Amino acid sequence: MSIFEVSGGNKLSGEIIPQGAKNEALQIISAVLLSNEEITIHNIPDIIDVNLLIELLKEINVKVNRLDRHTCVFQADDVDVDYLSSEAFHKKSGRLRGSVMLAGPLLARFKKAYLPKPGGDKIGRRKLDTHIIGFQKLGADYTYNETANCFQLTATSLRGTFMLLDEPSVTGTANILMAASLAEGTTTIYNAACEPYIQQLCKMLCRMGAKITGIGSNMLSIEGVQSLSGTTHTMLPDMIEVGSFIGLAAMTQSNITIKNAGVQELGVIPERFQQLGIKLNIQNNDIHIPSQDIYEIQTYLEGGIPTIYDHPWPGLTPDLLSIILVTAIQAKGSVLIHQKMFESRLFFVDKLIEMGAQVILCDPHRAVVVGMERQKQLRGITMSSPDIRAGVALLIAALSADGKSIIQNIEQIDRGYQNIDTRLQALGADIIRKA
Repeated sequence: MSIFEVSGGNKLSGEIIPQGAKNEALQIISAVLLSNEEITIHNIPDIIDVNLLIELLKEINVKVNRLDRHTCVFQADDVDVDYLSSEAFHKKSGRLRGSVMLAGPLLARFKKAYLPKPGGDKIGRRKLDTHIIGFQKLGADYTYNETANCFQLTATSLRGTFMLLDEPSVTGTANILMAASLAEGTTTIYNAACEPYIQQLCKMLCRMGAKITGIGSNMLSIEGVQSLSGTTHTMLPDMIEVGSFIGLAAMTQSNITIKNAGVQELGVIPERFQQLGIKLNIQNNDIHIPSQDIYEIQTYLEGGIPTIYDHPWPGLTPDLLSIILVTAIQAKGSVLIHQKMFESRLFFVDKLIEMGAQVILCDPHRAVVVGMERQKQLRGITMSSPDIRAGVALLIAALSADGKSIIQNIEQIDRGYQNIDTRLQALGADIIRKA
């Protein structure tokens, strides 16, 4: 396994461009299965999770022409549906949480699909109930295969219906939306997720010939069509990378400009970092973070310690709470971080405490950060990346620390951030990848 060797304390400077959005890519690339025509996708992030999904498509006989590392032409005109029942497919798909996104398109076109137990980050329970109940309401049946550790879905036909989702799941909404696009009649999804990535998927499907209304709201109406055509699609910038670079700049007292940041699609993300006292200069589609010696957490009007928590869009994405937590370490003031969705996502704070941070882990969902106001630096240690976002949070801590840090299990970071070491080196970071 590879490691990052990080010598902290450097102030960084320069420009950086965020990669294409990982969470959008997993939905969009799965959607190519809905058509037998060519679909060209631009701004694909060159990361482990997305590349693994592309490999899965190749294995079920989807034609993939990779024009470069960020552009692919897909054509699903000869899909080997029987391969879906193979042990090899189940084993590989079980490594990737995003493989669940294949179920909706496969069920729509071929009337059978497999849902592996979610893989990916070890951040807590990720249930599939929203997906399966939605498919059932469209007319599918399912059985659980204990040997293969997956759910098998079949349908003679899919029929549109009204459904109220038990939670506004992004992946659940996307999966049901894709299945409904080729169902008979009209499907209404209430309490649907409405993140920019769901909006992007809807817009792509409409260009392919789907009939979808309510885009951007929590009620989607999908009038099923008989077939979908090809199209061209470009991914949004990754909002999690944008937030990560803001936190990095603040912690390392750096002067960084994030180019082509997709500002209009960031929602409350800039405001949450500004709540920590971080200055942001938004210039058209770029974000400039000037070097700051001190940034002060804004209290509530009555003087109370603020709480920053995750919430379905247009609230704050849970993927950024690890970054916000580590950024608060050197702030002036205190903040309560409340991670509502995943019960294991804050378990990396023990490493921050070992580095010298003043963090109190209240329970699996809440941590209080008492800002150190740069009165002392964190110290470098050896640590391991437990998941994608915590891994980058630890990397930010290491880059701001005094001395050398070793970060193990960096494959987790590579799953979500492309070439993060070379991109940060270009800003002046002292980070070395070693086998």
